[in-house]
Amino acid sequence: MLLRQLALGPRSRHQLLQKLAEREVPPAIATALLDRFEEVQLIDDAEFARMWVRTRTAAKALSRYSLRRELADKGIEPDLAEEALQQVTDEDEHLQARDVVRRKLRSSADLSDRAVRDKEVRRLVGVLARKGYNPGAAFSIVKEVLADTGTPD
Repeated sequence: MLLRQLALGPRSRHQLLQKLAEREVPPAIATALLDRFEEVQLIDDAEFARMWVRTRTAAKALSRYSLRRELADKGIEPDLAEEALQQVTDEDEHLQARDVVRRKLRSSADLSDRAVRDKEVRRLVGVLARKGYNPGAAFSIVKEVLADTGTPD
């Protein structure tokens, strides 16, 4: 069962422990199995965390805050999560957010109309908020991108 789970994709020790518990495997046996899998390097939470950060950053443009929360949900220890999150710098996160805003900016919106512009700003800030960016940073990034497009403030 563990090999089948790992064949589907990388899993953390916590995720595999949950699967074993679902199958009512006694805790002592589950721990022994997982210890052996770690010993032969089939399970490595540190590598799992690094891979998770790389793929989720590339695919979803999530903030470090969201990634930290996802890693915690996967049972990754906070120190391992922080180590993995060091792959994403402040600048990387900022550029990633700007790219998201550029991609989501509606080219058909008449941003010279103040009401339309305000509505678009709120929508774009919402997009970033759902990706885990704090509201202050999100507003700042949206304003930067709009300024780059030549939209009046």
